[in-house]
Amino acid sequence: MSMLNEIDTQFENRNVFKPREDKVEIKIEDLSMVYQDKNGGEPVTALKNVNLEIKEGEFISLLGPSGCGKTTLLRIIADLLQPSSGKVTVRGQSPREIRLQKKYGIVFQNPVLYDWRTVRRNVCMPMELLGMKKQDRTAKVTEMLDLVGLTNFGKHYPYELSGGMQQRVGIARALAINPEILLMDEPFSALDEFTREKLHEDLLEIWTKTKKTVVFVTHNISEAVFLSDKVVVLSPHPGRVSAVIDIDIPRPRNMESKQSKQFYDYITKIRNSFEGV
Repeated sequence: MSMLNEIDTQFENRNVFKPREDKVEIKIEDLSMVYQDKNGGEPVTALKNVNLEIKEGEFISLLGPSGCGKTTLLRIIADLLQPSSGKVTVRGQSPREIRLQKKYGIVFQNPVLYDWRTVRRNVCMPMELLGMKKQDRTAKVTEMLDLVGLTNFGKHYPYELSGGMQQRVGIARALAINPEILLMDEPFSALDEFTREKLHEDLLEIWTKTKKTVVFVTHNISEAVFLSDKVVVLSPHPGRVSAVIDIDIPRPRNMESKQSKQFYDYITKIRNSFEGV
């Protein structure tokens, strides 16, 4: 029996926490994205014939090397880019309808905070734009800062915070309008290993409390395995779905989870999925 078959058998019928698997939240059908060269050069195909279903309440990672179309796919889901062909539906609606209904929260690699606004006012900003009452905004900001562990930093400015704390502010701001779907584009890639590991645990705790559907872009295999219910492996040039791997490591997960044989077996399985791609 091959190593991959042994891994599959080892994880079969394991009783672990699962998201709400009966409802498809995001459906991607035959999606392709071609970038045209403005100078008349050859067009670049970033994504080709991508098909994927993401369930409600699921934490999925889009994993692949640089240039495989991970961020492009995330931006299409977010209605920040329009695909060349194919279709994305979110709860039976178009990404644009979902965006206009304020059902997306987006966290980028750079948190894009405003240095002249305090932490509280940065988190408050999307609620101000929506015209929420001041009393409701104040209560929600307090709730979000408590959620991300920044209760005592509301009066600080972004330049007074570490990189990890700035990303927590970005997450708090994304969650402040109570979106149904959280889209995260390599939010921890610029952080040191110790800060990143702490934020992994913090993010899973937030996800457990909020029950959001999370689509997380990363090129880090260990990060994808630790966080996700499902890892979607994209091939390079052009990006195609080469594998979809369910991660059945029991939750809640912690640093001990990363020391388990099961964790390393998944890393091996995902690395092997890149062979021949």
